[in-house]
Amino acid sequence: MQTILLPMFPLRLVAFPGELLNLHIFEPRYKQLISECEAKGTTFGISAFIEDKVQEIGTEIELISIDKVYPKGEMDIRTRGIGLFKVLEFLPQLENRLYTGAEILRLPHDLEGEFVKNERILEHMGELYRIMNITKPLPEHSPDFTTYQIAHLVGFSLEQEYEFLCIPEEIQRQEYMLTHLERLLPTAREMEELRQKVQMNGHFKNVLPPEV
Repeated sequence: MQTILLPMFPLRLVAFPGELLNLHIFEPRYKQLISECEAKGTTFGISAFIEDKVQEIGTEIELISIDKVYPKGEMDIRTRGIGLFKVLEFLPQLENRLYTGAEILRLPHDLEGEFVKNERILEHMGELYRIMNITKPLPEHSPDFTTYQIAHLVGFSLEQEYEFLCIPEEIQRQEYMLTHLERLLPTAREMEELRQKVQMNGHFKNVLPPEV
């Protein structure tokens, strides 16, 4: 497969294919990167920065728009994840540029999951939201629904989000997410029971004594 040289924007976050990501750009090196993306229509890469190193798998990002430019050149931008890549060689600085780059190989990512698994995922998320009193609406279970759409909403740690990003098949991502939710829900139920007990402390209790 053909490799390409891609400008890089390492961040302490994981971006997913299809994700809409809004960023505030303030460092000179990344102001230069975004200005060149706008002028040339090029893309850049976001790789998660975890444990003081740039991770091997990242997401290629396209610039949608620069919404605002501040007096000192800072920018508010809108972007979208368009695909996955593997870093073959990380370059701390590209020639005649302020920003970093990498020799990368674009990777395929499958989006075909199982309808029933998506139903279970959304049911578990619904229960989790009810337990935690989260009023944010759940995504609709539409034909184009994928687990990427909710990967930031299910309580993954940064490391788990990166593990999830590295899974190439949607069915495997569904299984990973279901396993996570099925482990998380009992803990959430226990915490809610504890919260209710704490709230009841000091209240008059109507308790039937046992027959002894």
